[in-house]
Amino acid sequence: MSANLQSGQPVPHEGYISVQKAELYYREIGQGRCIFILHGGPDFDHNYLLPDMDRLSGDFRLIYYDQRGRGKSAGNVQPQDVTMQSEIEDLEALRRYFQLESVGVLGHSWGGVLAMEYAIRHPDRVSHLILMNTAPASHNDYALFRQEFLKRLGDNAEKRQALASSVEYAEGDPDTVAAYYRIQYGATVRRLDDLDKVIASLRSSFTKESILKSWAIEDRLVDETWGLSEYDLLPALTRLSIPTLVIHGDYDFVPVECSVHIAQAIPGARLVVLEDTGHFSYLESPNAVREAIVDFFHSN
Repeated sequence: MSANLQSGQPVPHEGYISVQKAELYYREIGQGRCIFILHGGPDFDHNYLLPDMDRLSGDFRLIYYDQRGRGKSAGNVQPQDVTMQSEIEDLEALRRYFQLESVGVLGHSWGGVLAMEYAIRHPDRVSHLILMNTAPASHNDYALFRQEFLKRLGDNAEKRQALASSVEYAEGDPDTVAAYYRIQYGATVRRLDDLDKVIASLRSSFTKESILKSWAIEDRLVDETWGLSEYDLLPALTRLSIPTLVIHGDYDFVPVECSVHIAQAIPGARLVVLEDTGHFSYLESPNAVREAIVDFFHSN
């Protein structure tokens, strides 16, 4: 991996890999043990993780990618071409492209669900599993999250609903959608400057076309996972033997019980709960996150 000779900082390398019915965008930076970075949403792309997640590039080789149909991997992808199976196949294609026998996988939010699905289906391909502010692993825990989220919104629930009911929102107007997410993530980010950064990074990727396509993809993936009453990854997680780190923020709007259930299910998993931290721990507590991940790899 090349480096900036003046600053000594790693320089990212970007490219695309061809997969069935799509071109996947990737961004690679850093050196050392390799970690795939799985973004959340599932209607977002990797951009909101930058530049803060790059703090890890001094210790690891990071490979970000935009999931099929989102961000720079949107291309000619149709929402009906995106399923959990296609998501898993895309991750496998990424692994083969970089000629990795196994790889560390870090999933943030929805990316945590994708990371768990991948680890369950291909346990021999995952060297380390990192679930950072992960979304729930079951239909029941998703219901628990929804209860907590509505409680957190409080008086802002009506404002959020008014935006969601507007014509501008339905048409995917970027400013209206950004305002909607400001209310949503205001329920889980304590500091205003951190919230400003999250919303600015999300807004920078928004277009009407990308928003509407990503929403359609999100609907399909939710219907295939949390939308099913029987959806539950926890029993399958008990059969994993992958070193696992679960990072949770004590102000995350996903209840800590959801992370506890995951950490209890995976044999030997380590749970780290960060103080005064919400759903974007890599931004809100960057040093603590880096220390937890570096220590985790050194110990495993």
